[in-house]
Amino acid sequence: MKARIIECVPNFSEGRDKNVIKSITDAIESVKGIRLLDVDPGEATNRTVVTFVGEPEAVVEAAFRGVKRAAELIDMRNHHGAHPRMGATDVCPLIPIAGMTLEECAELSRKLAKRISDELEIPTYCYEAAAFTPERKNLAVCREGEYEALPEKMNHEGKGPDFGDRPFDEKVARTGATTVGARDFLIAVNYNLNTTSTRRANAIAFDVREKGRPMREGGKVTGKVLKDADGNTLMKPGTLKGTKAIGWYIDEYGIAQVSMNITDISTTPLHVAFDEVCRAAAARGVRVTGTEIVGLVPKRTLIEAGRYFLHKQQRSTGLPDDEIIRIAIKSMGLDELAPFKPEEKIIEYMIAPKGEGQKLTQMTCAAFAEETASESPAPGGGSISAYMGALAAALGTMVSNLSAHKAGWDERWKEFSDQADRGQELLSRLLYLVDEDTESFNRIMDALKLPKSTPEEKEARKQALEAATLYATQVPLQTMEAAVATFPLLESMARTGNPASVSDAGVGALAARSAVLGAQLNVRINAAGLSDRAEAERLIAKAAEIAETAIKSEAEVLKIVNQVLSEK
Repeated sequence: MKARIIECVPNFSEGRDKNVIKSITDAIESVKGIRLLDVDPGEATNRTVVTFVGEPEAVVEAAFRGVKRAAELIDMRNHHGAHPRMGATDVCPLIPIAGMTLEECAELSRKLAKRISDELEIPTYCYEAAAFTPERKNLAVCREGEYEALPEKMNHEGKGPDFGDRPFDEKVARTGATTVGARDFLIAVNYNLNTTSTRRANAIAFDVREKGRPMREGGKVTGKVLKDADGNTLMKPGTLKGTKAIGWYIDEYGIAQVSMNITDISTTPLHVAFDEVCRAAAARGVRVTGTEIVGLVPKRTLIEAGRYFLHKQQRSTGLPDDEIIRIAIKSMGLDELAPFKPEEKIIEYMIAPKGEGQKLTQMTCAAFAEETASESPAPGGGSISAYMGALAAALGTMVSNLSAHKAGWDERWKEFSDQADRGQELLSRLLYLVDEDTESFNRIMDALKLPKSTPEEKEARKQALEAATLYATQVPLQTMEAAVATFPLLESMARTGNPASVSDAGVGALAARSAVLGAQLNVRINAAGLSDRAEAERLIAKAAEIAETAIKSEAEVLKIVNQVLSEK
C-alpha cells in the first residue's frame, strides 16, 4: 500500500528566543508519528521556519498544536523583524509528498484553518490551493499591510479573514492572524555551468524563468526598456512555467550557476527544467555540467526523472526504484559537486522506520528463512505464499527487461517496458502482502489478549476477534488475486519474450501457482474461525475459483515453455 505523507512548513514569528522555539517544536513533536526535519531560526527576520512530515492526520494535529503553543508564547504587539509577518504563526502550508493530492491537502488546510479559528480564536486566511477566492491564492494579498493593518482589515468586507472575522480586539492584538494553505512541493535547485560568467548565467536564467526578462526596443540588450500605458515594464516570458531563477557565481566551487526555485513541480518537473536549462545554455555556448539540489525532494521527483531519461534511451522503465533513482542521479549530474545520498535527500527515505520493528521484506533472504524456521508462528504459510507470488512477478519482470534490451529487438522496447512496469506493480503489491499477512495474524493475537471479565468486555473481545479473523481471511485472498494476476505477464513472456529466458517464465508460473494454492489454504483455515458463516463460505468459494484459474494458467504457460525448449 502506498504511504500517505504530507509536509508542513509553518513560519513562527520568533527567531531569537531559543526557549520559545524549543517549546513550539516540542508541541509539534508531541504528536506520534511526526518527524521533525528542520528548524531554521533567523535573528534578523525574527522568524523560524519549521519543517516536519508524517501521515496527514498526524501532521494536521501537530500543526494545530504548534499554532496553539505559538499563540501562548508570542505577543505580536512586541514583535519586530525584517520579514513580512501577520501573526504569531504567520503562514502554515500543507504540502503533498506521497499518496496525497494537492486538492486533498487544500481540503485539510481549510479544516485546519477553521479549527484554529474556532478553538483558538485566531483569525485565519486561506491561501494558495486552499484559497476561497482567486485573489487570495497570493500570500501577499492575504498579508497586505502585515500585522499593523489588521485593525482596519478585521470586520471589513473583502479584507477580513476567511474564518474568525470580528472587530479587532485584545486577543487578535496578541496573536495576530494566521494564513493557512496548501501548495505543491517547492524544489530549490542549482544548475552548474562550465563558465565563470554571472552575466551568462543570468541570461540563461532569464531565458527560462516564468517571469522572463524586460522587453527592449529593437530586441537589443542595450535597447530602451519598453513600458505599457500605465508605466509598467513589459516582460518577455521565459519558457518554464512555475519557476523563478537567477544567475550567480559561487566562490566555493569556482563556477557560475543558474539558481532556480520550481514552485509548481506538476507543471514543470525537475527533469523538464533540467533539459530546458541545458537547451538554453547550449544556445549561448555554455554547458550544464551537473545539478545541485538544495534541501530535500519527494521520491516521485527522482522516479519521474529516472523514467524520463530511460524513455529517452528507449530502455525499460520496469526497474526497482533504487535503479531508477540512480539513473536520475547520473543523468542530471546530481553527484557532481558532492555525493548524492538518497537516504539523506529523499523525504520518504528520511522518515522510514529504522531499527526495531523491521519488516520481513527488509530482511536478507537468509534472515527471512531463519525467522520462518523459528518457534514463532509468524511469519507462516501466508507470508511465504505472498513471497512466492512476489518471486513470480519478479521473474516475469526480469524476462520483460531482458527482452526490452535484446539486440535486434529495439523497436519492441516499449512493448516490453510496459509489461515490466506492470510486473513491478504486482511485485510491490505482493511484497506488501508478505508483511501484511503477518500483521493480520498479530491482530488476532491482540484480540485474544483483550480482557473478558465482564459481559461488555466479552462482547467487545468477541467483535474484535471476528474483525481480526475476517481480515486474516481477506489478506491471503488478496495474495491469491495478486499472484494469479502475474500469469498474463508470464504467459506473454513465455510466448513472445526472449527465448533464452523462457525457462525463467516457466519457473515464475510454478511459483505463481504455489503462491495461489498456498494462500488458498490460509483462506480456508482462517475462514473456519468466522462466526459469519455466509461470509466465510463466500470467501472460500471465491478462493476456489482463483485456484482453478491458477492451475489452468500454469498448465498453459508450461505448455508454451516446453514447446519452446523442445525446439532448441
